Amino acid sequence: MKNAGGLMFKLAESNLQYVTSITFLLSTYAKYMSASKYTFNCGNVRVSSSTLRNLAKQQVDYILGENPLKMSYMVGFGANFPKRIHHRGSSIPSKASHPQAFGCDNGFQSFFYTSNPNPNPLIGAIVGGPNQNDGFPDDRTDYSHSEPATYINAAIVGPLAYLAGSYSS
Repeated sequence: MKNAGGLMFKLAESNLQYVTSITFLLSTYAKYMSASKYTFNCGNVRVSSSTLRNLAKQQVDYILGENPLKMSYMVGFGANFPKRIHHRGSSIPSKASHPQAFGCDNGFQSFFYTSNPNPNPLIGAIVGGPNQNDGFPDDRTDYSHSEPATYINAAIVGPLAYLAGSYSS
């Protein structure tokens, strides 16, 4: 199922984990189908490697900013990206800018519950993503949408490499 903006949608919490994983499978199978010249029918639709590649590209494009909010869900990519991600290292200032020591509770209370942007952007991190209505509150306390995770980020590496190779000259 896709939401109104075109993003595949499975569950409300950290939906991009499913999108990146499905996109990994789509791009892997598209590469296999291209190499083996394989196609198949899905109902009345003839599915080719380009069908799957185009679907994978649509999902990657959505993640990187071609969506109703014009927001990239990859921190640091494009002009509009999440500024308040749910990540301790990104939420607290660096020792260079804040040399005073503070304990775990102090850092958590002082920096986690602020509406200020993260002082240490976690460049390249993909967050949980939008809700089913393409909304994204950019609120670090809303971990299901604003938390990056390895199971989101790891799955997008293959599709990014595949698409870069597919569309390069």
